[in-house]
Amino acid sequence: MAISSEKLGQILQNFVTTTNDVQGAAIVTPDGLPLASSLPGSMDDERVSAMSAAMLSLGDRIGKELARGAIDRIYVEGEEGFSILTSCGEDAVFLVLASKVAKQGILMLEIKRTLSELKTILL
Repeated sequence: MAISSEKLGQILQNFVTTTNDVQGAAIVTPDGLPLASSLPGSMDDERVSAMSAAMLSLGDRIGKELARGAIDRIYVEGEEGFSILTSCGEDAVFLVLASKVAKQGILMLEIKRTLSELKTILL
């Protein structure tokens, strides 16, 4: 069954527009190819996908080297906000960009809800 980029895009757009303080989201393959995105206009889908794959690869290596097991989530906090990369099955990862004022507990619940929706299309 082929992956529906249109359906993925709709889910991402809904997530970004209905979740407080979320600035963008993307679904990318582990090797850095964009499947769907709802990113700010100033961001390039392909570049974001490549950086997400690099973060995932480094996170996996850190998890193995430090005996932390399989990586479930990679979380980067900067001056302007958060980047959260979450596994979405074996063939995709879910990237969320959120502002600094995002309430992390609510954000994680919304990410979990959206992941279950995304997985039904990806599996």
